[in-house]
Amino acid sequence: MIWEGINQRNFPRVSYKCRIRVSTDGREEVIETFTENIGAGGICVVLEKGFGLFEVVSLEIFIEDEANPILCEGTIVWVVKRHPVSHAEMTRYDTGIEFQNINQEDKDRISKLVEDILRSEA
Repeated sequence: MIWEGINQRNFPRVSYKCRIRVSTDGREEVIETFTENIGAGGICVVLEKGFGLFEVVSLEIFIEDEANPILCEGTIVWVVKRHPVSHAEMTRYDTGIEFQNINQEDKDRISKLVEDILRSEA
């Protein structure tokens, strides 16, 4: 069965690469990576650590302006393990994160970014 979550999204997503930091609530480990796609409701990232479903993480997202990151929480809503193709390659996890506790101004910043990208692709 094909995952149907993409068709159930309330917010469109676009392929967009920006720097992001993901950490657990205790912040004992911070993972820095890049987004695969982004929308006003959440993001997809590829992580070297697998998180549990519904685990809450802290996010620091650097769109357009590196000096003014978006700070919010996120809930892990799906994880797909990528199997390494060689012994030298690390296991990675495609991870879908739904935004939580994001302020309206930051949500609007993401929405505008998505709209601008969709408009430029049309």
